Amino acid sequence: MNPHSAHSASISVMVASIWKNRELIFKMIRHEILGRYRGSVLGLGWSFVTPMLMLAVYTFVFSFVFKARWGSTGSDSRGEFATILFVGLIVHGLFAEVLSRAPSLIVANANYVKKVIFPLEVLAVSTLGAAIFHSMMSTGVLILSFILLHGYLNWTVVFAPVIVVPFLFVALGIAWFLAALGVFVRDIGQAIGLLVMLLMFLSPVFYPMSALPVRVQYLLLINPLTFIIEQCRAVIIFGQLPDWSGLAIYTAVSMAVAWGGFWWFQKTRRGFADVL
Repeated sequence: MNPHSAHSASISVMVASIWKNRELIFKMIRHEILGRYRGSVLGLGWSFVTPMLMLAVYTFVFSFVFKARWGSTGSDSRGEFATILFVGLIVHGLFAEVLSRAPSLIVANANYVKKVIFPLEVLAVSTLGAAIFHSMMSTGVLILSFILLHGYLNWTVVFAPVIVVPFLFVALGIAWFLAALGVFVRDIGQAIGLLVMLLMFLSPVFYPMSALPVRVQYLLLINPLTFIIEQCRAVIIFGQLPDWSGLAIYTAVSMAVAWGGFWWFQKTRRGFADVL
């Protein structure tokens, strides 16, 4: 294989590559998930225990210590603030995991670039898949705690996957972009750590958007996490229907981001071998 050969960056190639290599992607996701807990006593059980302990800590700190309430309509329920907060943390955690690992994907797998005929683009997909798995476990803890707290589950929760899918395309597009950029600019890995921390406070994780002035709310919508966090809370916690018009716009933008990241990855990958 010639590592300097050109690679197509069309949308059809992007979709075809994921579909063609789906078995490889699933195996890589499984290997990554199991590898993370290999050698531990609880093993895969940590993926469930960790978010459960996190939610317990959030409930104690914000509900018992700070006695926090969500916005002006906060109820007296001690656990409600923690569950609302947890939704934002799950979305941010998924995005943060993908972004944090993306810059080192190609550098850490240099042999795939030089010596093996390997579809490098699936590295970002497998990283996203592992992040999705852990987010699903956290979501399971969230839903269970909501049922225990309220005694019911809002039927609108069925729309949650519809809301999250476009967000996954955004995360994937950015992962492709950072994976390629990380080969040429090694400092990007250090900068991403700071960006991830800033995103937590620049997203409506610890506060509702309604707590901000209208002018600031429009600026906050530039953040790709903002709309998804608000919509996930709407369907899971508050039993509201999604903002379909906003979701349609977000979906169109997410597809553009995914293709843009793939285009950048494909156009720059011919230089990976020279740098590595």
